[in-house]
Amino acid sequence: MSALPFIRVSNIWQQYGDQVVLEGLSLDIAEGEFCTLVGASGCGKSTFLRLLLGQERPSKGRILLSGTPLADEPDASRGVVFQRYSVFPHLSVLDNVAIGLELPRAPLLGRLLGKAKREAREQAAAMLARVGLGHALDKYPSQLSGGMQQRLAIAQALIMKPRILLLDEPFGALDPGIRKDMHGLLLELWNETRLTVFMVTHDLSEGFSLGTRLLVFDKVRHDPHAPNAFGARITYDIPLNSGRRAAIELLPTHLVDSLQADHQGAQA
Repeated sequence: MSALPFIRVSNIWQQYGDQVVLEGLSLDIAEGEFCTLVGASGCGKSTFLRLLLGQERPSKGRILLSGTPLADEPDASRGVVFQRYSVFPHLSVLDNVAIGLELPRAPLLGRLLGKAKREAREQAAAMLARVGLGHALDKYPSQLSGGMQQRLAIAQALIMKPRILLLDEPFGALDPGIRKDMHGLLLELWNETRLTVFMVTHDLSEGFSLGTRLLVFDKVRHDPHAPNAFGARITYDIPLNSGRRAAIELLPTHLVDSLQADHQGAQA
């Protein structure tokens, strides 16, 4: 009997009123895979991340984590980093990360005391050093550059030791040089932790260079008389463990052109 996949997505549909956003998504994900998600704007990539996070429940179908239905609410098993920095502006860099350890253990006070507090702050400081912010523990987010704020957001997510890391256009607001540095950091952290990663990107080259598997979302059915009747599917599921350069040739020209146009629009 074969082992269960780490994540199983079974016939997922997501619909808001009469608008179908996703239709018939089914796939198995092994633990430790790095999946990059690409597709035209509005084709459900971020919706799929919200389903994985537990922010939304599917209209139809189910998602299993190690054979168990995914929790309906976000929990410590899933970390998330958005494009816009999800940090607490009124807290120092160190407190932004330490609070993730303190709140679950001290829900009434929101803070730990004594030895437990020292240990949480030591863990937070070690994580911040790992993402290159060991020199900025006492600074506030407003004093950090965009790249440094995104490093802080990654530290916030990883301090909880999630099993799954969800990234929604995490580097879209950064300039090319900083993006390259962040790519290197992300791959280092992934190689160390072997988290299962899902990353939405508008940048096709980013999707091919970072992931071990590329998932292409596309709306293949259209009805001009009912434009909301059909949603996006995963139309290409491409392993990237080898032959990354050749893999892009598997995609049709019109889709590549559309993705590149979306990426340029996002950068404008």
